[in-house]
Amino acid sequence: MYKRILVPVDGSAASSRGLGEALNLGKDQGSELMLLHVVDDWKVAAGDIAAANIEAGSQRLREAGQALLREAEERVRQAGVPVNAVLFEEFGLPVGACIVQRAREWPADLIVCGTHGRRGVRRLLLGSDAEYILRHTPVPILLVRAPE
Repeated sequence: MYKRILVPVDGSAASSRGLGEALNLGKDQGSELMLLHVVDDWKVAAGDIAAANIEAGSQRLREAGQALLREAEERVRQAGVPVNAVLFEEFGLPVGACIVQRAREWPADLIVCGTHGRRGVRRLLLGSDAEYILRHTPVPILLVRAPE
């Protein structure tokens, strides 16, 4: 049923749990997984750093993202599930929008996404990529809550 599963990874416990669920589905349904890490340039641009350091900060984010992808990709390969890994960067686009865009372009049959489950003021201040994806996705989404 779900032959192409998109799995955003960011190194969080929620993301790791989402990857575990995607692995289970992938094994069960003979799916291919696409691991996606979005370089969030806003973390650099919003920081209090000199303009000359922005590129260096962005490069560190890309390198960290590649490391996360390699680790997650190895986990999937060891489980025997076909996998591709993509680092996605588009300055000015929110993380959720990047995920939805990639789901359309690939095209994915399902998105499996970890979520922190923030509520109230924390959600208002920190935003919710999962909520954005849920509202804009062209395909079904499985949200996996972070461990308590």
